[in-house]
Amino acid sequence: MKALYLYHAKHQWWQYLTHQFCHGSLQHLSSNLFQLCVFGRFVEETEGGFGVMAIFLVCGLGAALASVLCSSPSSVSVGASGAIFGLFATSVLLRLMSGPRIKNLLEAAVLGNFVVRQVLEELRYQVSGGLTL
Repeated sequence: MKALYLYHAKHQWWQYLTHQFCHGSLQHLSSNLFQLCVFGRFVEETEGGFGVMAIFLVCGLGAALASVLCSSPSSVSVGASGAIFGLFATSVLLRLMSGPRIKNLLEAAVLGNFVVRQVLEELRYQVSGGLTL
């Protein structure tokens, strides 16, 4: 199973994709599944199931690349947090683009707050040396 993790020092091409489906703990997995259900549903309302899948995979690949470029070579990446974050951001953008109705603005504000908090949490992990498995 550890061959599927994204090892920053000696990564293989497939690990950019497979690390999204590996998690460090049951809590990590359940948190990502819950967030996928919530934010995936928001995106699915406008983009459909294929849109959710495409956004998830593209954002996960982008997050893996950013992680490899910005983190220590001794780091290892697991989880779908980057892909989930992409769904968060897409949810906010879709709400903002759907018109200036008060409901859409409130949803965008709530989702935007969640996105900002997630970014700050990820930055805190990076500054402290990352999560340990």
